[in-house]
Amino acid sequence: MIEPQRSRAVIASRLLLALAVMASIAPLLLVLINAFKSHADIVQNPLALPHSLSAANFIAAWSGGNFSTGLVNSVLLTGTTVVVTVVAATLAAFPLARRRIAIWKLVSVYFLCSVTVPIQLFLFPLYFVYARLGLVGNVFATGVVIAAINLPLAILLLRTYVLTIPRELDDAALMDGASPWQIFRYVMVPLMKPGCVTVAVIVALNAWNEFLITSTFQQGDAGFTMTLGYRAMAGVMAADRGIMMAGACIVIVPIIVFFLLMQRLFVEGMTAGAVKG
Repeated sequence: MIEPQRSRAVIASRLLLALAVMASIAPLLLVLINAFKSHADIVQNPLALPHSLSAANFIAAWSGGNFSTGLVNSVLLTGTTVVVTVVAATLAAFPLARRRIAIWKLVSVYFLCSVTVPIQLFLFPLYFVYARLGLVGNVFATGVVIAAINLPLAILLLRTYVLTIPRELDDAALMDGASPWQIFRYVMVPLMKPGCVTVAVIVALNAWNEFLITSTFQQGDAGFTMTLGYRAMAGVMAADRGIMMAGACIVIVPIIVFFLLMQRLFVEGMTAGAVKG
């Protein structure tokens, strides 16, 4: 009796996963299908397949959304955010996990508050400071703001990851005469790479899709990101759904490709091989 029940449970779980995957992919497929159709065809039947695979909508969306500038700015913004977040979180996670900190509970409460407090409360003072420093429209400075928003969660994730690494590795390196910095640089950092990749993927997704911060600090056509370019295009070409669908494809395809390339590292074992050799 146990085996049939187990098999039915497995089948039911797989069906639920298949339904979840279909629910996630269906909107993307609908956007892709309608990106090759005219506005009239979409209004007539949005579920029908396109008559031909014309790139006219994509060409119009690329120029209308100023995506040539937006792509460069989005890449620079995402890269800056990922680098700042991963470096700072790695440097903070190691001592927080390996040292006994008397005020750790206060630190954890601070991180929790940083994650839960809405960023809208800090927008005006941040914008005032950036305007006084002449940093409004600077994509690298905006990346630092987004990195600061993502930093508390990144530190908590990496600290949890460091706690899974055996302390015996630190002790062995210490007995060999390694300094704390050498232990961190040559022992911990290589073992933390899977965790860093996980944090990098999460932060990259957040930075690429960020709208509130970029719309506040990235002003002017030269500061457009992909999301801001799409918003500007929506104000001009909202009447043509085919072009809007093509613009949506242009915005989401790069981040989907990035995630597909990084998914193996994203899910791989955390400490596999840590004590080999």
